[in-house]
Amino acid sequence: MKILKKLLIILLILFVISLSIIFMIGFGYYSNTLKEKPLVNRVEEVTSKEHYTPFEQLPKNYIDAVIATEDHRYYDHGAIDPIGIARAFYTNIRDGEFDEGGSTITQQVAKNVVFNQDKTLVRKLGEIFASYDLEKHYSKDEIFALYVNSSYFGDGYYCIYDAAKGYYNKEPKDLSLAEASMLAGVPNAPSVYAPTVNPDLAKKRQKHVLNKMVEYGYISQEEAQSVE
Repeated sequence: MKILKKLLIILLILFVISLSIIFMIGFGYYSNTLKEKPLVNRVEEVTSKEHYTPFEQLPKNYIDAVIATEDHRYYDHGAIDPIGIARAFYTNIRDGEFDEGGSTITQQVAKNVVFNQDKTLVRKLGEIFASYDLEKHYSKDEIFALYVNSSYFGDGYYCIYDAAKGYYNKEPKDLSLAEASMLAGVPNAPSVYAPTVNPDLAKKRQKHVLNKMVEYGYISQEEAQSVE
């Protein structure tokens, strides 16, 4: 029994040490990235865009569609969402697929605005520190606006304004439920879900968005079916 206790203590110590090293690597990566360009400058690059759309000018249906699909607990958790990570892990194992992520909207902003799209463990660790920094200095609404103004929507559209204009010749504030739900699903995989690339898959993704909006009480089943 004593040997077992000692072994468990050693394993616990090794785990804590390993975790500390991992977090030090992530923090170091984030710190070095900020030396190249501070966070406030990176954010200003987005907010100073000619077609930047502030949160107040986004239609409610579009906001609801993005939150329902990407991060339905967005306003209830911090920079990361342990519940979302656990749920994504369970769903992926259950379905035998790895198509559901646990990243919050804030983490996706960190990826879009602070880092690049490289899928490395070090960048993912740095993303966590960047996310906490974002939530420390910006409101949830501001971070949401950063997300939709820094996401790629396919066809060369890198913000919601350009996507709304390019696909529907409308400003974001004028998007219908059908258009808003379509655009909300595109950034997940622009090369696949852009309406001009594969209309059938784009429609399937839109249906998924609408179902999520129904699931979380943003719209009724009848409203969702009216789009179909």
